[in-house]
Amino acid sequence: MSTDFSSESDTMFIQSSSLEICMQSMDVVLSSWIRYGCEGLPTNTSLAKYIGLAASSLGTLVVWATKLHPFVMGIIVSVVIGIALTLPISSAAICAAFGLTGLAGGAAVAGCCANMVGFAVLSFRENRWGGILSQGLGTSMLQMPNIVKNPFIWLPAIITSAITGPLATCLFKMEMNGAAVSSGMGTCGLVGQIGVITGWFAPSEAAIKNGAVAISPNFMDWLGLILICFVLPAVLCWALGLLFRKLNLIKEGDLLLEQ
Repeated sequence: MSTDFSSESDTMFIQSSSLEICMQSMDVVLSSWIRYGCEGLPTNTSLAKYIGLAASSLGTLVVWATKLHPFVMGIIVSVVIGIALTLPISSAAICAAFGLTGLAGGAAVAGCCANMVGFAVLSFRENRWGGILSQGLGTSMLQMPNIVKNPFIWLPAIITSAITGPLATCLFKMEMNGAAVSSGMGTCGLVGQIGVITGWFAPSEAAIKNGAVAISPNFMDWLGLILICFVLPAVLCWALGLLFRKLNLIKEGDLLLEQ
């Protein structure tokens, strides 16, 4: 047994060493190519500057378009950012790069909450209270393995985000004027809600740049925040979940999280 273990260790060491040598060789080749073969092209720093400028400009366009067409853009932003939150990419980084604030930020928060709270409630019969905490206050990304197996389990959250997004922008006019990164956080640590509340009293620089001012929130502001972030995602996803289970599109155990 010790001989087998020693042999396996040697093999792993050889593979590791080979990989390390290959990586070092690639590093040398790429470094030389970048240093001597790309003279005259933008450096990493200047390239990053242009990428950041492009992302910021696109974000400004999205914010502006949402003000002009709150219904359509409310749906688009809510659905897209909600999907990004559940995918193994960073919705918070996207919102930060684009500088999503104002109504667009509010729609983004709505989409994220639809996925997080939605999946938490939708999967309650499988995951109970642990699922409520891990998905509702953690991340809906935990459902990605299950989504790959059965994409239909994602539809209740996506449909919900398409409903709550325009409700946020048109009915409640919910704006997220805190730090732009909060727009892509949803109910994760309640960062999205904290961003909305802090934006009411002390808008971020990015929000001020987009025309935000401090306000004194009224009853409708608080009602909108509670309904869009918690109540509607829970109720809508629960109802849609019942329908999808009845249609046999979602089966028992489809939403069970891996232990």
